[in-house]
Amino acid sequence: MRLLAGTLLALILALGVPVSLVRSQGTKYGLWTPDRAHSDAQPIQWTGGQFEFPCASTKSLFKSSGKFIPKNVIATRAQLIGDTIYLALPRYRKGVPATLVKTNVKPGTCSTTFKPYPCWDLQEEGNCKALQSVVDLVVDQNEVLWVLDTGIVNTLETPVRKCPPKVVAMSVKTGKVLKTVSLEGLTSSSSRLQYLVVDYAPDGGCFVYVSDAANRAIIVYNLQADRGFRVVLPKAVTAGCRSRDVLYIALIRRDCGSTELYFTYLSTSKLFSLKSEYLRSGVADGRILDLGKKPSRMVIIGTDNGSAIFFRNEGDAEVYRWDTNSTFAETNFKPVYRSQTCQLVTHAVPDYKRNTMRVLQSNFPDYMQNRVGCGAIQQLGLMQGCW
Repeated sequence: MRLLAGTLLALILALGVPVSLVRSQGTKYGLWTPDRAHSDAQPIQWTGGQFEFPCASTKSLFKSSGKFIPKNVIATRAQLIGDTIYLALPRYRKGVPATLVKTNVKPGTCSTTFKPYPCWDLQEEGNCKALQSVVDLVVDQNEVLWVLDTGIVNTLETPVRKCPPKVVAMSVKTGKVLKTVSLEGLTSSSSRLQYLVVDYAPDGGCFVYVSDAANRAIIVYNLQADRGFRVVLPKAVTAGCRSRDVLYIALIRRDCGSTELYFTYLSTSKLFSLKSEYLRSGVADGRILDLGKKPSRMVIIGTDNGSAIFFRNEGDAEVYRWDTNSTFAETNFKPVYRSQTCQLVTHAVPDYKRNTMRVLQSNFPDYMQNRVGCGAIQQLGLMQGCW
């Protein structure tokens, strides 16, 4: 029961839902006038999850065996390439047939059907060569899709560790698995892996960073050397934190080509950063910058793959943009999106084809309470304002 309660609380907090499930309707900063959206950019909405099964009999078999329960499907993270969106569908409850899918965002699309990515075989529960529960995903500059698989299913019911945690890299051009990185030797039984970042060093070397909230650590894996290590963060990072709830990480890219990792726990009062060159070398002592006090419990939901971080306040439906080239102060937080339905945004991602930012949002609090009827209402919306 302790595992269930702890995992459930961490999940609630990770999505920025207050334990009381009370949503704030107001704003501290006001809202900018929305820019004119790209003519091809349209929001798409769906309920629950519908999948492209090999045939009708397969769908019937999945339903009758409890392997497909549409209302238990919810997308929490996304990545876009052209007209294709890749979605993480964590296996929070039973009945999620695929945990990594893709679908179409072409103009005029009237329905959303999920196609398991890259194939059905890689979605099998209990098969440690397959994906168990994808909680985050990243597309890098080489159009490689990286996914973080915790190996734990049924998080909101009775959590079961099916397989060790891993990061899997796939080519979006061919759908082939390029690399599987086992995190078993870099984690413990208490680890809570939450977010994934992919970084490239000046010499072209590829590095993966994963936040481990329970162990106050960032896992660093050097793909070229095929080895990894943990950078344990100083206790100051969790100062004032009643529990190690959610460890958000966001990678910022400077115009000069350098990168920097920003991080914070949901319930701590401060935001920190560390230059990637120090993180890659495993030398963090004395190199971490204290950027100052947060004005609220910030939920970091993404970046523009440049210098901007997007966030919202815990339980609030409005999204703000902070350019990290400016000081970390409320006067530099620019409102860029307000959900008209009070849905909560879980990810902000660039849509390069349409030159805009997208937001993935849903009625996650209702999903948490299992009060979604036919399923959670999810939407890939368009960011407003001068972002």
